[in-house]
Amino acid sequence: MKSRSLVAAIALAGAAAGPALAQRGGEHPAPGMAGSRNMKVLAHIPLGGPFYANDIKVEQELSRPYAYVSGRSHFGYYIIDLKDPGKARLLYSWRIENPELHRGRALSAMHLKTNGRYYLTQSFQFQAGGPDNDLGAVIFDVTRLPDTTTIREVARIRVPDAPGGFHETYAYKHSDGRALLFTTSSQAFARVYDIAKTVTGDKEFGLIGKVPNPTSQAAGTDRGYHDFYVGYDPATKQDRFFGAGGGGFYVYDVTNIAEPKLVASATGISGMQNGHTFTPTPDGRYAVLESEYQYAPLRIIDLKPAYDGTVTTVSRPIGAWTQRWQGLPHNHEVRWPYVFVTTYEDGVQVFNMMDPTNPYTVASYDTYDGPVMMNKSKPFDPPTPGEGDVTIGSFGIDVRNADGLIVSADLNTGFWVFKMEGFDGWNGRQWGMPNQSSAQDWDNGPDGAPKPQKVS
Repeated sequence: MKSRSLVAAIALAGAAAGPALAQRGGEHPAPGMAGSRNMKVLAHIPLGGPFYANDIKVEQELSRPYAYVSGRSHFGYYIIDLKDPGKARLLYSWRIENPELHRGRALSAMHLKTNGRYYLTQSFQFQAGGPDNDLGAVIFDVTRLPDTTTIREVARIRVPDAPGGFHETYAYKHSDGRALLFTTSSQAFARVYDIAKTVTGDKEFGLIGKVPNPTSQAAGTDRGYHDFYVGYDPATKQDRFFGAGGGGFYVYDVTNIAEPKLVASATGISGMQNGHTFTPTPDGRYAVLESEYQYAPLRIIDLKPAYDGTVTTVSRPIGAWTQRWQGLPHNHEVRWPYVFVTTYEDGVQVFNMMDPTNPYTVASYDTYDGPVMMNKSKPFDPPTPGEGDVTIGSFGIDVRNADGLIVSADLNTGFWVFKMEGFDGWNGRQWGMPNQSSAQDWDNGPDGAPKPQKVS
């Protein structure tokens, strides 16, 4: 039985939908109605065609105005120059050698900084029957951008014991000073790499730890995690890993990477057998959860009872949000109290979760230009609207905290730049929160953490 707050939150989210999306029944929004009045498009770059863009990250330093877009079927990545956001331009693109021989996809571009140099990591999932089935990620030195002639490949992370590569990665500045890359694999744990070691040819590619998934390990199943977030908790002085995967959602203390300790979990939630995405608020108390299937809203949970030990696991959400009940809200970025969401066919959405039990939509823009329910079960056959699923359209999203710039990637239409009225930047302290988000301070370390020491 659903809680009243959950039902109310879903109903409110639907009522808040603007005219652009409330009536999507296979029809495109009318001219001038593609988005809410407070969401302005600054730039759009198509990038070549369907499935040529998916995950996206933007650098946080204004002196480095670059966005990185993974090219799913391009088998590589794109670098976008945002020096003038209104005139964003494609600066550079790269794809793996012999792309016609590869079977799979490119996902999850990440940027990191260590020892004064800037790196881009591009992950891959290549299937058997083609080259590089054991390739997890390729790492590039991009320190001297915008001079693209200086971009150079510095390392390839291979995982022969876990064929199929890395589905997701997450870059994190640890409180001990190290620049870390957390990755998924086809095994029941997340792998953690020290990029400083990886780029210097470490024989283990800089692998320094593994974060287990207790449910997957107990069941003896693979694919422990799908997605994760890592952040620092000033109250407990812990680096905390929030992992979504087999069996649910798990929080680990990863202050000591070699000995991760389970802190809390959210399992047994109705309609969420497995976890897809797990994004906490800056203080780590509330979290936005996704379980990837049509009709599933984003759920919001309160982790405090689990931290306090009053429950063994969180099993009931306190709120939920969706743009359209037939749709599928997907990847998201939390900048309290806002949550920036890509919702496939329903484009980019922003909701306010100041009251986690009563979230409501505040802005939107429909980036997707195709019909609903596009059939993609046979990707090389002509698409048949209405006979497939909703997993095409708006996919990746990121926010530049310094000025509030929003960047997004749509599987169908490419790269987008937005500005939301009244959102001119984000700092958690201005909201009475730790200044924590997926954006990393590579020079100073996490907000509230001791000044990081150099770790070799």
